[in-house]
Amino acid sequence: MEKTRIVITGVSVLSSIGTGKDVFWENLTNGVSGIKPITLFDVSSFNSKQAGEISDFDAKVYLGQKGIRHIDRTSLLVSSAAVLAIKDANLENTTYNEEELGIVVGSTYGSIDSISSFDFQSLREGPNYVNPMDFPNTVLNAPASRASIFCKATGLNTTISNGVTSSIDAVIYASDFLRMGRVKAVLAGGVHGLTHDIFWGSHNSKILSGSRYGTLEICAPFDKRRNGMVIGEASALVVLETLENALKRNAHIYAEVKGYGTAFEPKMVISKDYQIDGNRRAVINAIQDAGLTLHDISYISANAYSGVYGDAMETQVIKEVFGMRANLIPVTAIKSMTGECFDASGALQTVAAVMSVNTHIIPPTINYKERDENCDLSYVTQKSTLPAKNILINSFSRLGNNSSLIISKYKR
Repeated sequence: MEKTRIVITGVSVLSSIGTGKDVFWENLTNGVSGIKPITLFDVSSFNSKQAGEISDFDAKVYLGQKGIRHIDRTSLLVSSAAVLAIKDANLENTTYNEEELGIVVGSTYGSIDSISSFDFQSLREGPNYVNPMDFPNTVLNAPASRASIFCKATGLNTTISNGVTSSIDAVIYASDFLRMGRVKAVLAGGVHGLTHDIFWGSHNSKILSGSRYGTLEICAPFDKRRNGMVIGEASALVVLETLENALKRNAHIYAEVKGYGTAFEPKMVISKDYQIDGNRRAVINAIQDAGLTLHDISYISANAYSGVYGDAMETQVIKEVFGMRANLIPVTAIKSMTGECFDASGALQTVAAVMSVNTHIIPPTINYKERDENCDLSYVTQKSTLPAKNILINSFSRLGNNSSLIISKYKR
């Protein structure tokens, strides 16, 4: 039985390098970095002081002024992205009713800042004096639920909480849901808002670039100088529909979700003794699910986040999967410009892949200067042109979740 085809009919993105697909793509392909000094909170006590912060975000531009006063930053980011996605896919002018629209959002850390603030106020003032309007922000599914309310999507509301792989897993979950015929269109992706709590935890765990005394604060995937991640914030969504429904409403089709694969392997990528079986299985499963061969992959959008062992691990995965072709296939890492956006990173890679199959441009990996013997593939370091037909997106968690997604050029 032929698999129901899932296509992408809308995209939206809010990131440190631009809001909206066109600005985002222009800056991404030109190697513009969104990493800058943090202004959202005081970082004077930290060694690391930079992040991929969205400096010009104003939720009122997208959501209006009514009802947003008590909504936290993460929920505002994804709600704004949802409104942009609905508009980009022209879903405002369709015959779909509210029960035929759904949302799947990757959000693992979205409520931590609100929980911390709520608990601190409760301990300081007493539970009877906590503002009840702040409580809804503390639940894990708040970002997805807020977004659903703003775009009136009542057919499906799901939060995927798998860490770095969350937004890729959201696309996978939504695609399967569409194939069951439960809804007609789903907004899928992820969100991560920059907060003091996450930054503090990451810094004190010494996983941030520059967090160790005397180290350079730099986001340089695959480069020998890399010494940890730089956190970023973003929200990105894609609108998914079955090909049949998209054609019926004469929707603009950006690309096709060709295949995907997942695998779990409990581990911590914190030393050279890493395991790659789970990563390898995710990639192989995605290629097989898409009905493609190794020679069909145009280039790889890498998970690489400037981690000492993580980037070397992914290099090894690509070598083992692609064999003799490993050194011939282009590899790029857009996190060099956006930073590690956790739940939103995979969605940013997906939007970039969608734009790539339509423009035939590969965005570069910036800050790559010093070669590392453990990272020796064909990394794209300059804006390049290539007829990109099938793009492999990797999303590998340090804690064991592994997901791969293939975005392909749409063909009737």
